[in-house]
Amino acid sequence: MPRPVHFEIHASDPERAITFYTTVFEWSFERWGTKPYWLISTGCGPGIDGGLVPRQGPAPAEGAPVNAYPNTMEVPDVDAAVRRVGQAGGSVVVPKTALTGMGWLVYCTDTEGNIFGLLENDTSAE
Repeated sequence: MPRPVHFEIHASDPERAITFYTTVFEWSFERWGTKPYWLISTGCGPGIDGGLVPRQGPAPAEGAPVNAYPNTMEVPDVDAAVRRVGQAGGSVVVPKTALTGMGWLVYCTDTEGNIFGLLENDTSAE
Protein backbone atom coordinates (compact mmCIF):
# COMPACT_ATOMS: atom_id res chain seq x y z
CA MET A 1 0.00 0.00 0.00
CA PRO A 2 1.51 3.42 -0.93
CA ARG A 3 2.48 5.68 2.01
CA PRO A 4 3.58 9.31 2.12
CA VAL A 5 7.38 9.48 2.06
CA HIS A 6 8.10 13.18 1.44
CA PHE A 7 6.35 16.55 1.69
CA GLU A 8 7.07 19.95 0.16
CA ILE A 9 6.47 23.45 1.43
CA HIS A 10 6.12 26.15 -1.22
CA ALA A 11 7.32 29.58 -0.10
CA SER A 12 7.31 33.06 -1.60
CA ASP A 13 10.23 33.89 0.71
CA PRO A 14 12.19 30.66 1.42
CA GLU A 15 14.46 32.25 4.04
CA ARG A 16 11.44 33.57 5.96
CA ALA A 17 9.81 30.13 5.80
CA ILE A 18 13.01 28.46 7.03
CA THR A 19 13.09 30.86 10.00
CA PHE A 20 9.42 30.10 10.76
CA TYR A 21 9.74 26.29 10.73
CA THR A 22 13.05 26.35 12.59
CA THR A 23 11.48 28.54 15.30
CA VAL A 24 8.23 26.58 15.64
CA PHE A 25 9.39 22.96 15.22
CA GLU A 26 13.21 23.12 15.43
CA TRP A 27 13.49 21.54 11.96
CA SER A 28 16.81 21.76 10.14
CA PHE A 29 17.25 22.84 6.52
CA GLU A 30 20.09 22.08 4.11
CA ARG A 31 20.42 23.55 0.63
CA TRP A 32 20.45 20.75 -1.94
CA GLY A 33 22.74 21.33 -4.89
CA THR A 34 22.78 24.60 -6.79
CA LYS A 35 19.04 24.92 -7.37
CA PRO A 36 16.82 26.77 -4.89
CA TYR A 37 15.71 23.66 -2.98
CA TRP A 38 16.21 22.87 0.70
CA LEU A 39 15.96 19.43 2.31
CA ILE A 40 14.04 19.45 5.58
CA SER A 41 14.97 17.15 8.45
CA THR A 42 12.08 16.94 10.90
CA GLY A 43 13.96 14.88 13.52
CA CYS A 44 14.27 11.27 14.64
CA GLY A 45 11.56 8.68 15.16
CA PRO A 46 8.27 8.18 13.29
CA GLY A 47 7.47 10.68 10.58
CA ILE A 48 8.78 11.88 7.24
CA ASP A 49 11.17 14.52 5.99
CA GLY A 50 10.53 16.98 3.21
CA GLY A 51 11.68 19.84 1.08
CA LEU A 52 11.18 23.56 0.68
CA VAL A 53 10.94 25.15 -2.76
CA PRO A 54 10.25 28.67 -4.06
CA ARG A 55 6.54 29.13 -4.83
CA GLN A 56 5.58 29.10 -8.52
CA GLY A 57 2.58 31.41 -8.74
CA PRO A 58 0.53 33.41 -6.26
CA ALA A 59 0.33 32.60 -2.56
CA PRO A 60 -2.95 31.30 -1.10
CA ALA A 61 -5.45 34.11 -0.48
CA GLU A 62 -5.70 35.27 3.12
CA GLY A 63 -8.75 33.72 4.79
CA ALA A 64 -8.99 30.96 2.18
CA PRO A 65 -10.40 27.66 3.42
CA VAL A 66 -8.27 24.56 3.61
CA ASN A 67 -7.69 24.08 -0.10
CA ALA A 68 -4.66 21.86 -0.28
CA TYR A 69 -3.21 18.76 1.30
CA PRO A 70 -2.14 20.05 4.73
CA ASN A 71 0.58 18.36 6.74
CA THR A 72 -0.22 17.80 10.40
CA MET A 73 2.54 17.69 12.99
CA GLU A 74 2.20 15.81 16.25
CA VAL A 75 3.17 18.07 19.16
CA PRO A 76 3.35 17.34 22.90
CA ASP A 77 1.45 20.54 23.83
CA VAL A 78 -0.80 22.13 21.20
CA ASP A 79 -1.25 25.35 23.21
CA ALA A 80 2.51 25.89 23.48
CA ALA A 81 2.90 25.13 19.76
CA VAL A 82 0.19 27.69 18.91
CA ARG A 83 2.09 30.31 20.95
CA ARG A 84 5.29 29.54 19.00
CA VAL A 85 3.36 29.82 15.71
CA GLY A 86 2.16 33.31 16.67
CA GLN A 87 5.60 34.40 17.87
CA ALA A 88 7.10 33.24 14.56
CA GLY A 89 4.60 35.22 12.47
CA GLY A 90 1.97 32.57 11.73
CA SER A 91 -1.68 32.49 12.78
CA VAL A 92 -4.49 30.14 13.78
CA VAL A 93 -7.14 29.62 11.07
CA VAL A 94 -9.17 26.83 12.74
CA PRO A 95 -9.12 26.98 16.55
CA LYS A 96 -8.36 24.09 18.88
CA THR A 97 -10.91 21.37 18.28
CA ALA A 98 -11.44 18.14 20.21
CA LEU A 99 -11.19 14.93 18.22
CA THR A 100 -13.08 12.75 20.66
CA GLY A 101 -10.89 10.04 22.09
CA MET A 102 -7.92 11.07 19.94
CA GLY A 103 -6.67 14.53 20.84
CA TRP A 104 -6.69 18.22 20.00
CA LEU A 105 -6.33 19.62 16.47
CA VAL A 106 -5.53 23.19 15.37
CA TYR A 107 -4.99 24.47 11.83
CA CYS A 108 -2.54 27.35 11.34
CA THR A 109 -0.89 29.27 8.54
CA ASP A 110 2.84 29.83 8.21
CA THR A 111 4.45 33.08 7.07
CA GLU A 112 3.85 32.02 3.45
CA GLY A 113 0.08 31.48 3.80
CA ASN A 114 0.35 27.66 3.79
CA ILE A 115 -2.07 25.82 6.05
CA PHE A 116 -0.76 23.09 8.38
CA GLY A 117 -2.14 21.18 11.35
CA LEU A 118 -1.00 20.65 14.93
CA LEU A 119 -2.18 17.55 16.79
CA GLU A 120 -1.76 16.78 20.49
CA ASN A 121 -2.62 13.19 21.33
CA ASP A 122 -5.05 13.05 24.27
CA THR A 123 -7.47 10.13 24.58
CA SER A 124 -9.54 12.15 27.11
CA ALA A 125 -10.38 14.89 24.54
CA GLU A 126 -14.13 15.43 24.14
